[in-house]
Amino acid sequence: MSIERAREYLRGCGVEDRVQEFTVSSATVELAAEALGVEPARIAKTLSFKSGEGAILVVAAGDARINNQKFKEKFNMKAKMLTPEEVEALIGHAVGGVCPFGINGGVPVYIDESVLRFETVFPAVGSSSSAVELTCDELYKYSSALEWVEVCKIPENEE
Repeated sequence: MSIERAREYLRGCGVEDRVQEFTVSSATVELAAEALGVEPARIAKTLSFKSGEGAILVVAAGDARINNQKFKEKFNMKAKMLTPEEVEALIGHAVGGVCPFGINGGVPVYIDESVLRFETVFPAVGSSSSAVELTCDELYKYSSALEWVEVCKIPENEE
């Protein structure tokens, strides 16, 4: 099960005790925010995109949207999301529980600067009814992110 894989990974980081599981779905930003009682922007959504080598992950704030021009400038490719079947095969988690923890090898992870507006954020933990509260530095470290990127726009900064 995907949550067990992510949990095991977070156990190695020493934060498994912070994983929360819900009796309700947290598969979308809105549902996760409701389950946690936080504003939707604090949900750290993990977006999966096709790349020449397979896939890349971008973790962004819940209210952020991909800025196609910035994405293309950064990654030299169009922002094309994976299908649900591709997500599970390439990333190792199903849609609704995609996170940067316990993923398949060779998938690069990037963290969008949109999360830096918050002291802590809540990414999923491999299932559609889980989350873990992490500081932005912890998210970066535990996701083994390659770098901070600026490929999103947030509502108050629409360009």
